[in-house]
Amino acid sequence: MSVGIYFATTTGKTEDIADRLHELLANANSPKDLADISEASELLSHDGIICGIPTWNTGADTERSGTAWDSLLEEIGNLNLNGKKVAIFGLGDSSTYTENFCDAMEELHSYFVKAGATMVGYVDKGDYTFEESKSLIGNKFCGLPLDEDGESDLTDDRLTNWANQLKVEIAGL
Repeated sequence: MSVGIYFATTTGKTEDIADRLHELLANANSPKDLADISEASELLSHDGIICGIPTWNTGADTERSGTAWDSLLEEIGNLNLNGKKVAIFGLGDSSTYTENFCDAMEELHSYFVKAGATMVGYVDKGDYTFEESKSLIGNKFCGLPLDEDGESDLTDDRLTNWANQLKVEIAGL
């Protein structure tokens, strides 16, 4: 089974999390910067996909990450990802941007759903402090939200727990 880890970053924090996640998921492929791929169709070569996305354009309705993900969203939505499991982690600032916490995760999530992917890696909102997020589906985030600005002390535990969750939800990890 092939599981790819893809990320896009503005400050390097999303790449750091992708690397740390890779250490926890020994059977996943090495993280790859989305800026280094030319077409979204590369994602088709994997059975599972883990995506890292920051929220940079807070409050925006579209292109919320401000990264290479934004230019591939439509292409991702047009892929046939039936049978592929996809998990998303996102970075945001829960204190400064408390009304838009990790909003970019939802935008990416919606394009993968449109492509027919089976979404996994949902996380309960209970352990987070924020006001609003487009990334909530009921009482769960559509992926793993992380705050490296105000809650970096919680990242290791959150990442370890999520990696263990993915090992169950994505066979072969």
